[in-house]
Amino acid sequence: MLAQLPPALQNLQLPLRLRLWDGHEFNLGPTPSVTIVVKDPLMVSQLTHPSLDALGAAFVEGKLELEGSISEVIRVCDELSTALLDEDEDSQPVRTVHDKETDAKAISYHYDLSNAFYQLWLDSDMAYSCAYFETGSETLEQAQQAKFRHLCRKLRLQPGDYLLDVGCGWGGLARYAAREFGAKVFGITLSKEQLALARERVKAEGLEDQVELQLLDYRDLPQDGRFDKVVSVGMFEHVGHANLAEYCKTLFGAVKEGGLVMNHGITAKHTDGRPVGRGAGDFIEKYVFPNGELPHLAMISAEISEAGLEIVDVESLRLHYARTLDHWSERLEDNLEAAGKLVPDQALRIWRLYLAGCAYAFARGWINLHQILAVKAHADGSHELPWTRDDIYNP
Repeated sequence: MLAQLPPALQNLQLPLRLRLWDGHEFNLGPTPSVTIVVKDPLMVSQLTHPSLDALGAAFVEGKLELEGSISEVIRVCDELSTALLDEDEDSQPVRTVHDKETDAKAISYHYDLSNAFYQLWLDSDMAYSCAYFETGSETLEQAQQAKFRHLCRKLRLQPGDYLLDVGCGWGGLARYAAREFGAKVFGITLSKEQLALARERVKAEGLEDQVELQLLDYRDLPQDGRFDKVVSVGMFEHVGHANLAEYCKTLFGAVKEGGLVMNHGITAKHTDGRPVGRGAGDFIEKYVFPNGELPHLAMISAEISEAGLEIVDVESLRLHYARTLDHWSERLEDNLEAAGKLVPDQALRIWRLYLAGCAYAFARGWINLHQILAVKAHADGSHELPWTRDDIYNP
């Protein structure tokens, strides 16, 4: 039996209770809102240096249980980690090999989990990317439709435009662009589960003549400038720092002169792309997005420019993604019983921490989300973009 807490855990004054394997409890402060149930005696000593990846791994592996709302769990565990650990001043940027086989396996690991599982907490179009809240009071469904509309307006989509959708997911944006803007869309993904359902939905809406979706690596895209516009949403996070130049050159080669390229994705806080959050990034790398790497806005902007594209607009949607993730997390928490029937217990534990943790990370500014619009100017430097952004907001 543990007679008292280790010295490091005493006098912290956190709204946290520790309940041991033998039923004994210790309050680390008044009115605890979160309880950590320690099931493995070895975890007590590990709690004296509680990195977020270590806490998350212990929960995923069943060495401890967490009681309280998942958002409060994330907040209090971050306070515990902050009190006992320094920030990741010595953390290093992640650099991994990104060949076609490795990337395909990583995508399959994440996205081929279960279409039915994702349907529990995504919107009806299954848009698995940052929504756009025009007033802040929209439902998730409304905000995801607004995101589709915002992207299409920024791309100045016109009827008959040939749009390349890189990382098309379940096809929500592709169908929207075809249905609402009259575009012809070619979408690619590396997820077989996504592709199967996306094609079903294209057929159900009678859009087969406008939308073609294929299982294809971005490195195999045609380089003949056949597309009028290119959009890439939530995909370049999987590219890897080492391949960013190739990725941007591929988008340049795919779009015609005068065409527009929109890159929408998560960006790092630090310019060298090193993770923050006292191990939060390591948890995501191990359990959620193997081989995922986040470049800083400066890094991806440099590569876009070096590829020959001219950046004409940049918008941060960091707080929009925090709210999107709050919606996703709440919807998953409301459907835990159903989710438990669709995925293994360990997977459900991972996703509960991931969604709530990412909502917290975006709200705190640990990571960001940027939409970067670029144009492939004509040889003489001209392009057809309007003089102002007025058409985006007042069409």
